Amino acid sequence: MTTPKKRLEMEIREALKSGQKQRLATLRLLLTAVTNERIAQGEEVDEAGFLRLVQKAIKQRRDSAEQYRNGGREELATNEEAEAEILNRYLPEQVDEDELRRAILEFVEHENLAGASAIGQVMKEMMTRFSGRAEGSSINMIAREILAQRTE
Repeated sequence: MTTPKKRLEMEIREALKSGQKQRLATLRLLLTAVTNERIAQGEEVDEAGFLRLVQKAIKQRRDSAEQYRNGGREELATNEEAEAEILNRYLPEQVDEDELRRAILEFVEHENLAGASAIGQVMKEMMTRFSGRAEGSSINMIAREILAQRTE
């Protein structure tokens, strides 16, 4: 089994050979993030760690795109969104909102949770269960909605 770092290095070579400049630049940035994480941890980045890094990079690109758009820099916003799309290919298929909502509701009912104070428990469980397949912001929004309904 190849490590995420080896896989990235191979794909960087492919992008270089095929002249895909934006993909090459994006993958190089991701490889740097993987290398920095490996140094920080003192060991190779596993698949779960790699997925977290990809999600973080995508979130950064989306935030930057929004900032650029607010500043009237459409060209730069489009570039950031294109990079996010390149990175998105490294994530597993995302969970749809209905499945996420069902899982959160089931967990909340099973654990008999209610109110905003239980958000930490729900987030921890769902982030583990849906690692790389759902964004934390989506989980948080749905969890808060469900927990708020249970306090009424």
